[in-house]
Amino acid sequence: MRLCNKSIFLILLASAAPLSFAHQTPQAPAAKPAPSLTQDTDPVRSPDATAPAPPTGDMRKLGQGYLLHTDVEEVVLNATVLDGSQLVENLTKDDFQIYEDGVKQTLLSFQHTDLPVSIGLVVDNSGSMYRKRPSVNKSALDLIQASNPDDEAFVVNFSDEAFIDSDFTNDIRKLRDGLSHIDSRGGTALYDAVVASADKLVADAKRPKQVLVLITDGEDNASSLNLEQTIHRVQQLSGPVIYSIGLLFGDEMSRAEVRHARRALEMLSGETGGMAFFPKSIDQVDEIAAEVARDIRSQYTLGYHSTKPTSEPGFRKVEVTADGKGKAKLTVRTRTGYFPVTRTAKQTAAVRQ
Repeated sequence: MRLCNKSIFLILLASAAPLSFAHQTPQAPAAKPAPSLTQDTDPVRSPDATAPAPPTGDMRKLGQGYLLHTDVEEVVLNATVLDGSQLVENLTKDDFQIYEDGVKQTLLSFQHTDLPVSIGLVVDNSGSMYRKRPSVNKSALDLIQASNPDDEAFVVNFSDEAFIDSDFTNDIRKLRDGLSHIDSRGGTALYDAVVASADKLVADAKRPKQVLVLITDGEDNASSLNLEQTIHRVQQLSGPVIYSIGLLFGDEMSRAEVRHARRALEMLSGETGGMAFFPKSIDQVDEIAAEVARDIRSQYTLGYHSTKPTSEPGFRKVEVTADGKGKAKLTVRTRTGYFPVTRTAKQTAAVRQ
């Protein structure tokens, strides 16, 4: 069993000290425990922590420049466009319209390139996943290998706690090692794992485009957060696009449990601009992973400055439409909205004394 609480580890070490003096036989160093995402002793924020309060607008001297707190924030949306079930990849900036709380916004930035992505692979490690993990691990690695070589990814295995078993890397061998830590046990703290992983992306990711790929075979039964709190927190963070793969086949769950689990995954993905998939067998997971990789690579990145000041609180509902010029009505999938957060920017120009 991997230790995740450093304070417990130190207490055990202290209690063992008299024995170390009595027996001089050298001991091999203890294996380093995987860092836990859901323990307050870990540098990654616990999922029950509140989101940081936005700083107030001001300007402070810093060396030869200034540290500027500004109310101007670019809202960035990653959008997938579909014509039926087919990806649409030939649109231009002028084909898009963005509305925030019903008010049309001015599109300032537009990209449709294969941007590097920071990806979190968040995989259920509860007892019911034991036999499914080999196939799931292969599909997760295939997804990474189908991605941009400049992507970075980390692995989180979760049951009743979430552990980082491979930190950010583009080394497929390290990711394989992280996924191989199969210690299937305990419950399913899915919501806590999602929030802690989103926190990690915000804190440590090097790429502005961020994705979580969540793979689970059941509904949450061990989190400190509920579904609504989880979605709210990810939206507060202007967090990642979440792709969910729900392995809800078999007779391990009742119909009601399957229905609840499906609804939760659909909401997590839908509210963040991703998609939820529900294969009918483990053999379909590899195909779904390939579809997720294509979806990530095919997104448009749109940016605008809200017509509302950042200081005005509350959730902002976002809608994006696209005109395919003669095509049938296109579907645009993106996050449903966001909470404004004041960002910190450094003014690099020198200031005269």
